Amino acid sequence: MKKTSKRWIVIAGAIVAIVAIAVALSGRGNGNAVEVRVDTAAYRTIVQEVSATGKIQPEVEVKISSEVSGEIVALTVKEGDPVRRGQLLVRIRPDLLETQLEQFRAAVRAAEMGVEIAKVELDRTERELRRATELYDKGFLSKQEFETAKAAYERAAGQYQSALAEKSRAQATLRQGELSFSRTAIYAPISGVVTKLNVEVGEKVVGTAQMQGTELLRIADLDTMNAIVEVNESDVALVHIGDSAFVRVDAFRDSVLVGRVLEISHSPLEKAVGTQEEVVNFQVKVRLQSRDTRLRPGMTCVADIRTARRDSVLAVPIQAVTVRYDDERDGESNAQATKRTASKQQIVFAVTGDRVRMREVKTGISDRGYIEIVAGLKPGEVVVSGPYSAIARTLRDSSRVRIKSRTERSTTASAP
Repeated sequence: MKKTSKRWIVIAGAIVAIVAIAVALSGRGNGNAVEVRVDTAAYRTIVQEVSATGKIQPEVEVKISSEVSGEIVALTVKEGDPVRRGQLLVRIRPDLLETQLEQFRAAVRAAEMGVEIAKVELDRTERELRRATELYDKGFLSKQEFETAKAAYERAAGQYQSALAEKSRAQATLRQGELSFSRTAIYAPISGVVTKLNVEVGEKVVGTAQMQGTELLRIADLDTMNAIVEVNESDVALVHIGDSAFVRVDAFRDSVLVGRVLEISHSPLEKAVGTQEEVVNFQVKVRLQSRDTRLRPGMTCVADIRTARRDSVLAVPIQAVTVRYDDERDGESNAQATKRTASKQQIVFAVTGDRVRMREVKTGISDRGYIEIVAGLKPGEVVVSGPYSAIARTLRDSSRVRIKSRTERSTTASAP
């Protein structure tokens, strides 16, 4: 009995050990499996968009300054007023220019009198020259006396021409003064709305004739508005003139304005040059085709520019595609691996049973959720779509995986 009992004890212990080893091996196998999320390659419509931020600006905005200096004595508009082309906006006190005009008119009268005096002298010397010529031809006048009369005529002719030039100069100065006087009244160069008013009645302004001048006000044509946005250098090559755009203004998110790309700048806008935060953007002008009376110049906006569209193309989630620089494939040399890494081949992990196979794919356009697969996958194939760490670093060709069920995903998402 003792021997039989011992035998059964040994057998039971062996069974327990075998079960323990099996459980341990099973646990180890589950531990090696990478937990992943999957999705299926299917046909979708993909719209590629480039997002950019900027501001709303009118197509035409005129900054108005005075060409003469002085005190503002009349201001006929206020900010927000509609104006018509040719409407009086500002009047500057003209008293100093009036005194200058009196001086210029007096100078013109003096120049005219000078012309008359010079003409009288010219006529006198001309008559004397004619008499001297007759007497000289008959031999009654010496050559010296004849040359003296001739020189007097030529001198009088020069003085007459000088008087005429002085009269022209005085008249030009008078016209300049009259133009300056007329510019004390400032009129609207275009029809539009006063979007900015910088002055009040009684203020003194500096004219542009002396220096930069004081900006009095701005008039903008609000019937034609643009969204001026900055597109990053990595995306600007995708944008083309004529691309449709959907603009959302921060001030009122309840509506979307439709527009089209009108201009693409060729000059970069550089920020933080020479630092790690250096950014290079290009300015893109989007002409708004839908009109909204609430729009104001300077409002912040976001433009989604549609650069391409593909209907019924094979696509997978955008996070399913990655580039594995550090992965080596079986049977390839270091030189081959270096060449492959340098070419930045894109891959996905296709699920077969409980393992994955690394697939090289060729991609096309993408939207915010999906990317077009041009080659390398077939419709209905299951690919790993998450997590990012597994796709980017953990998974290898033939890695064992465990697909995370929807219930587990929901539980994880709802956990605090």
